[in-house]
Amino acid sequence: MEDCRTMIQIKRVYEPKAQSDGTRVLVDRLWPRGLSKEDALLDDWQKDIAPSHELRKWFAHMPERWDEFVTRFQTELQSQDNDDALEQLRSLASDGTLTLVYAAKDAERNNAVVIRDWLLRKDD
Repeated sequence: MEDCRTMIQIKRVYEPKAQSDGTRVLVDRLWPRGLSKEDALLDDWQKDIAPSHELRKWFAHMPERWDEFVTRFQTELQSQDNDDALEQLRSLASDGTLTLVYAAKDAERNNAVVIRDWLLRKDD
């Protein structure tokens, strides 16, 4: 079986869908502004795995809060409530390419990055 590491990528929801995307899963709690469900071309929406409303509001996409956001979000991901959703994402990645889709403007500091890194770390 091919290593799962090469099978998980991230992409902004506003970017065009590509054949190389494989299974596209939105990992944001809120639906992206200005985008219809038809135009998003998603296979699934895992909003429950996204950061809590409180954490999302606190972070407010402020780069200086990134490291603390990662720590707090990883604590949320460790919750038993997320086990099924994380296992489903791992399963999708093992079946083929998984693209975690997000809406944030910052491609380097968003919840999809944390989820991808979490999945890869837990796959070791």
